[in-house]
Amino acid sequence: MQMVLASQSPARLQVLRAAGVEPLVYVSGVDEDALMASLPEEAGPESVVVALAEAKARTVAAAVAAELPDSVVVGCDSMLAHDGLLVGKPGTAEVARQRWVAMGGGTGELLTGHCVLRVRGGAVGAIASGTATTTIRFGAPSPAEIEAYLATGEPLNVAGGFTLDGYGGWFVDGIDGDPSSVIGISLPLTRRLLIEVGVSVVDLWTARA
Repeated sequence: MQMVLASQSPARLQVLRAAGVEPLVYVSGVDEDALMASLPEEAGPESVVVALAEAKARTVAAAVAAELPDSVVVGCDSMLAHDGLLVGKPGTAEVARQRWVAMGGGTGELLTGHCVLRVRGGAVGAIASGTATTTIRFGAPSPAEIEAYLATGEPLNVAGGFTLDGYGGWFVDGIDGDPSSVIGISLPLTRRLLIEVGVSVVDLWTARA
């Protein structure tokens, strides 16, 4: 059985590889902004990240089902809930700067939506989805430290404008929750969702002790 990761995130791929799984990577091409705009106004943060994860997983599953008739497709999406707002990737240095000025010394909730689709006989079958939430306790970087961090380019293309396993780790005082979820994919949640679709994670390991 083959795992397919419906994400171009190097961090998610690294987490899975370190945990013994070598997935094939397919980028969904889902228009995240358009999808978010189509959701009901009353949709909560958890609903938003799950909807994005499911759209990615379904798009990729439809594309690979014939080629990989016995596989499991995993879609993920992460966003940061801070000060009443749900934010994704900053995209620009100016937006990232504004967010760090606002986040410094405070806390936020990193939400990661996961969706797992089981492909059997070339057809999409069982589906399971869920969210993982981790509280982030941000440090208070100085203006000079923020500018130096922005200059690395790292915060522009990651959810919330920070990482735990990169340069951003210097400015995170602590977390309450699953660290793998903050990096990009929650291993405990993914394991539980795999069980729901009838797959044991140990059957996906590429190496056994």
